[in-house]
Amino acid sequence: MRILVTGGAGFIGSAVCRRLVLQTSAAVVNIDKLTYAADLTSLASIEGLGSYAFLQSDICDREAMDLAFADYEPDAIIHLAAESHVDRSITGPEAFVNTNIVGTYTLLEAARSYYERLPFTRRKQFRFIHVSTDEVYGSLGPDDLFREDTPYRPSSPYSASKAASDHLALAWFTTYGLPVIVSNCSNNYGPYQFPEKLIPLTILNAIDRKPLPVYGDGRNIRDWLHVDDHAAGLIRLLYEGRPGEKYNFGGDGQRSNLEVVTQVCDVLDRLSPGAGARRSLITFVPDRPGHDARYAIDASKAHRELGWEPTRTFERGLAETVGWYLKNRAWWERARCGVYDGSRLGLLVAQH
Repeated sequence: MRILVTGGAGFIGSAVCRRLVLQTSAAVVNIDKLTYAADLTSLASIEGLGSYAFLQSDICDREAMDLAFADYEPDAIIHLAAESHVDRSITGPEAFVNTNIVGTYTLLEAARSYYERLPFTRRKQFRFIHVSTDEVYGSLGPDDLFREDTPYRPSSPYSASKAASDHLALAWFTTYGLPVIVSNCSNNYGPYQFPEKLIPLTILNAIDRKPLPVYGDGRNIRDWLHVDDHAAGLIRLLYEGRPGEKYNFGGDGQRSNLEVVTQVCDVLDRLSPGAGARRSLITFVPDRPGHDARYAIDASKAHRELGWEPTRTFERGLAETVGWYLKNRAWWERARCGVYDGSRLGLLVAQH
């Protein structure tokens, strides 16, 4: 198969590209605009291989997307290109509306135009995997789980934009017959994650013994999924998923934010001991506006229909991730020095 991966220079996208090229017989075309969180060095292990190609382009550019489909004639697309950080969506929602909603619409239309010209046998094989988030479901109570039929109740500009794109993707299946499959995943973590998200931000601050910010009282709960396990699930979805269906991917790794930060401290103290326990660096800061209390995924449909299971416990995956950041300072120092210095994002500002 020849597969277009949008957003392939991002955190999850690069993991998908590496896995497809190195562990399957697929050929990959990575389409990425190269915004602030993209990093082509995340793809160094596959750069130059004959089964991998890179195209710098914007999914909002219809002419460019039509050309990409015409030039590469893909058998499938895994759509990961998105603005993804909730805090940034609070202070700058326009980019999220443009990329996540308008960009997805543009890509769906380009894919539909291409799909309708394919011969019957290739139409049967073609898939459009739309990758989304569990945040579209909103906030859970203490005991429930997100299932594929959980009603949407997005809370942030980010999750609202992803909810809209999910609805567009499934409407293109129902109305036009485009073989779309939607995935909704829990919080990802692992190597090559841009250091604005909780786990890499905490790791890097703790390495440098800077304050470790925890929003509110730290009791907000997330379900954590290692990025390589998620990539494996998306590839399984490509081959085994049913068009028109939704599939949830979760790591069965529910932890409060405070538990996550504390565990990062303990792992770092073990791997890189120094002047005192890093737990003393934990600092409680004003909560995120509209902060959802709890996310938790029921991934039983993916287990049952795709034969997919996460392979790492959170403890193992976090220890591996902390070790990776310790060994790859050159990778993350470029982002910390030139793009994002670790300062607080997402605070409300007065509108004039």
